[in-house]
Amino acid sequence: MISGKTTLLPLFGYPTEAFKAPLIYNPWFESKGIDAIVVPLGVKPEDFAAVFRAAFMTTNIPGALVTMPHKIATVSLLDGMSTAVRIAGSCNAVAKRQDGTLWGDMFDGVGFCRGLARKGFDFAGTRCLVVGAGGVGAAIAAALAAEGVSAITLSDVNTNSAAGLAQRLSHFFPRLDARPGSNDAAGYDLVVNATPLGRPGDPMPMEISRLAPETFVGEVVMKAEMTPLLQAAQAIGCRYQVGADMLFEMIPAYLEFFGYGSATPDELRAVARISY
Repeated sequence: MISGKTTLLPLFGYPTEAFKAPLIYNPWFESKGIDAIVVPLGVKPEDFAAVFRAAFMTTNIPGALVTMPHKIATVSLLDGMSTAVRIAGSCNAVAKRQDGTLWGDMFDGVGFCRGLARKGFDFAGTRCLVVGAGGVGAAIAAALAAEGVSAITLSDVNTNSAAGLAQRLSHFFPRLDARPGSNDAAGYDLVVNATPLGRPGDPMPMEISRLAPETFVGEVVMKAEMTPLLQAAQAIGCRYQVGADMLFEMIPAYLEFFGYGSATPDELRAVARISY
């Protein structure tokens, strides 16, 4: 039940009809007796800055979640931000600190890497290919760099995006071999599809004929659990991670960020009112 003591966490985005996060967070809060609620707020891009600032003028909004199309616009509205936000150029979590200033972080990459770690992937010294240098790809690349991989190749149809991301990674992680390159999947310990390509009939995001059985394949697309890429990887014998795993691994990081404790993905799946 919502009362005058309930804290609100807006989920800023537009449109809101497909938002799944409230169907995970809110059952979790209820199961733990936490007096908080995630509320979808549909805000058109032209109104976002004004609504965002107004929301944080209230006394019962300690933070917010941010999704498309506002992740990039949020960065300019922050007072401080994590390295992941600086590298990705986008933000999906905002907390209001005690002095009223706003701190931003980005958890797409954290969720992705937590999932890999849970599946036994050893990051140290590995070579990675990230296909897609947009917000999600940049966040994943930043998280991989923080986990201690040795090299990241960035492939994107926009070569300037890949080159720019490589420069930012090199600035914050000088020991990392970060460079733009092709989507040839040969020779990597980990390959990641961070593009929207994942529906039947879409072109493959990378050269799967070059995949080795030893390569771990990661996916971010959630439209279907087993995308064509993952079906191909499974047939080759690769270990893999489905797109929904990133979401369920990301939410514990959000809970920790907002001071609501933590959870395991299995615990969240048990109470979620959605299925994948």
